Amino acid sequence: MNEVLKFLTDNPTFYLATVDGNIPKVRPFGFVMNYKDKLHFCTSNQKDVYKQLKANPQFEVSTTSKDGEWLRLKGKAVFNTNKQSKQAAFNSAPFLSNMYSVDDSIFEVFYIENAEAIFHNMKGSSRTIKF
Repeated sequence: MNEVLKFLTDNPTFYLATVDGNIPKVRPFGFVMNYKDKLHFCTSNQKDVYKQLKANPQFEVSTTSKDGEWLRLKGKAVFNTNKQSKQAAFNSAPFLSNMYSVDDSIFEVFYIENAEAIFHNMKGSSRTIKF
């Protein structure tokens, strides 16, 4: 998991894909943290991404490094929203407190369960990490 976290933080704009019915939806994300040994993300429950993850929790993340290596990470979203997880997110990324607060009802934190990360490179090789 730590290698995936490092890759995502080293390449801070990554793309999270969900489905809306049978239509794929992809959007940029930029927050990830290790909280209680799980890879966590966050969003607002006012956004479509939240509604899509609640309807179908399977999602995928992808990003590319400057040297051409890329990551595909897939798994299931498990919402873990409480004051402690919110505070951990604010500690990890203080800019979030400009949009949300520990006591608000819209900030949501979720982690990836049954994660499978596949690292690819331009030479055509890949390696897989499951966590």
